[in-house]
Amino acid sequence: MCTRVIWPDANGAVLVGRNMDFHKDLMTNLWKQPRGVRRDDGVTGELTWTSKYGSVVTAAFDIISVDGMNEVGLGGHVLWLAESTYGDRDSSRPALSQAIWLQYFLDNFATVAEAVDWVEQTDVQVIQMPDPTGGNPPTIHLALDDPSGDSAIIEYIDGHAKVYHSPDHHVMTNSPTYDRQLELLTRWEGLGGDEPLPGDTMAEHRFARAAYYASRLPQPGSQLEAISSMFSVIRNTAQPFRLPDPGKPDASQTIWQVVLDLTNKRYVYESTTRPNIVWVDLADLDFAEGSPQLKLDLLGKLSLEGGIAGNVGDQFVDSGPMTFLSFALLAQLDAAQKAQAADA
Repeated sequence: MCTRVIWPDANGAVLVGRNMDFHKDLMTNLWKQPRGVRRDDGVTGELTWTSKYGSVVTAAFDIISVDGMNEVGLGGHVLWLAESTYGDRDSSRPALSQAIWLQYFLDNFATVAEAVDWVEQTDVQVIQMPDPTGGNPPTIHLALDDPSGDSAIIEYIDGHAKVYHSPDHHVMTNSPTYDRQLELLTRWEGLGGDEPLPGDTMAEHRFARAAYYASRLPQPGSQLEAISSMFSVIRNTAQPFRLPDPGKPDASQTIWQVVLDLTNKRYVYESTTRPNIVWVDLADLDFAEGSPQLKLDLLGKLSLEGGIAGNVGDQFVDSGPMTFLSFALLAQLDAAQKAQAADA
């Protein structure tokens, strides 16, 4: 599920759009994360850091960052990849839980190249987390992009990162793995082949449509026009509300979509179930060390009659810090559940 597209030459700006396709509500909210926050890997606690950059992130269940942009314009996006295999824990390598994976990059790096260098130098291991809602454990890959137009897709196969790093990697969807997606892309008319552009929602077909339409966008006359143009591409690759297809239980509807202006640092969010568009300009937020983590309660505010729309930078509030899912947190929840059962 999901689609991510880069537009690297939008009249001097780099824009990114992505759809989040999922079979249930992810209880999505936006968070402001400041500089100076101490975090750990969510696995053993051996890898620790203090956030160097502030960021705005889209969170699922307020326990995992699934999309976001930091204050210097590095963007990141978590998508599903069924082929992901993370391997057994190797204690000789640093580790990151899936829940904190994206946040680590937004906290620590200004460019895609910096992030890729760190992955290749450390051979960091991503550790699969249980789904706290009772579903299948996530199998995910990660896209990174920055204001230079650089791009990287990071996939875990047989326990190690496979990194596809190039400013030419504008589009990403889901299965199959990225090398195979690039091979399949050349089949289609206008992209190197002679087969008609496909119209269904299979991942490789969404990949083709996104690549085709993103490469044909006219130059925008304004930031508003650029953002609208990117929305037009990702809406073309969105998946409608529907029951899963027979034999394809993971086929999922689009539940929200975002557009990031990496150059001008604007983050735009649209829910498909509460469809008012909201945005925040990162220049309007205080990312200073010691400032609080703030949440924009999309679940509450977008559900109100009339909802909210437009620039919402002044509507983030202090609801306490975001608690990332970790093995320590899972152990605490398990102990609490056992204690409740014993009391009963």
